Amino acid sequence: MRITGGAARGIQLTAPKGDGTRPATDQLREAVFSSLGSRVEGARIADFFAGTGAYGLEAMSRGACSGLFVENSREVMACLKKNLSAVAKSCGASSSNWRVLAQKVYTIPVGLGPFDIVFMDPPYAMIEERMPQIFEEHISKVVGPDGVVCFEMPGNLDLDLTGWDVIRRLGKKGKDKPTAVFYQKRQP
Repeated sequence: MRITGGAARGIQLTAPKGDGTRPATDQLREAVFSSLGSRVEGARIADFFAGTGAYGLEAMSRGACSGLFVENSREVMACLKKNLSAVAKSCGASSSNWRVLAQKVYTIPVGLGPFDIVFMDPPYAMIEERMPQIFEEHISKVVGPDGVVCFEMPGNLDLDLTGWDVIRRLGKKGKDKPTAVFYQKRQP
């Protein structure tokens, strides 16, 4: 697993051993960032359920100006911090613009936004049961008015979120096939 574009292109990312994480594939990340295009440059981003930080670090490499990583696993956090250091050094990015919070997404303080782009790659098992509530109570409060949420989920799942519209979906349909779904707040 590596950074696929931008100033840190080619930097290898560290992932913990075992199957406790499911890092975003290089191919899906490339498709996501191709779709986001110039929207990434200068953006404030958040990477929730960050894991190795692959989405947020890819955004850093491609010109995002600041970001927040939220991850609650201690073992994964060590890899995330190592990856952040390597990518920031390669990009010449100021570490003061990039924060890491070791906690659950649904406990983050409300005043951290607004973010232009939010990446979410939660454990698949919790998506149907927990994500509608997390979107309503937390995500909707930190996404800017024109912001977008890039949500990785299995290809066989369609998640209808109150107050949000799907603007694009990337990837193949099928159980355990990763797809990226782009959500934007519904305009009144």
